[in-house]
Amino acid sequence: MCGRYRLSRRKQIVEEYFNSVSGEEDWAPRFNIAPTQPVPIIRQNPKEPIRELSLVRWGLIPSWAKDPSVAATMINARSETARTKPAFRDALKSRTCLIPADGFYEWARTGKARQPYCFEVNEGKLFAFAGIWDRWKDASGKTIETCSILTTTANAVTAAVHDRMPVILDPDGYDLWLDPGMRDVRAASELLKPYDARLMRSYPISTRINHVANDDAECSRPMEHAEIQNRLFL
Repeated sequence: MCGRYRLSRRKQIVEEYFNSVSGEEDWAPRFNIAPTQPVPIIRQNPKEPIRELSLVRWGLIPSWAKDPSVAATMINARSETARTKPAFRDALKSRTCLIPADGFYEWARTGKARQPYCFEVNEGKLFAFAGIWDRWKDASGKTIETCSILTTTANAVTAAVHDRMPVILDPDGYDLWLDPGMRDVRAASELLKPYDARLMRSYPISTRINHVANDDAECSRPMEHAEIQNRLFL
């Protein structure tokens, strides 16, 4: 499961890290990205050896969908079953993407309270979720591009909070995942595994993250132990 994440780097830094280019797309650092919002993705140009950064809506709408409201239930796709599900299988074959991030959030239940945690790779460095995207047209002919984040079983770091985690790709797998000529879904599926827990960390954060309107660095600031105890026992 992945329902909120962070991308706190400027667009120029994201472009440089992923060796990508963008047109007029604009992007400001975000600390509380939520479903249905525009998010940056990186795709391989099918005609040139160029990675392109674009903004699409988070929450997949399959090209054949009649109702765009399905996007709310398709922010994630289970990697184990995506190649057999009608909503995801075509996108998995030919419309893969990288979804840049530098943190993501999950909630642990403690009694009646839900404590949010931030998860990072290499102490907050940039990474990429494995994503898929699709293109949908409404009744007026307007095109909307959307995406979904693939998930897998939890590793040792995330398992303490949730039994699922987003697929984080190893940089060595970016080219294979993005290759528009890659038709071997099984080979691509080998990339969809739990990330090395030794390269990850998690820490509790403020419940500011619960409210979409809050979108600043305080959302992912580590909480002190005393702050957590005070909140749980108030």
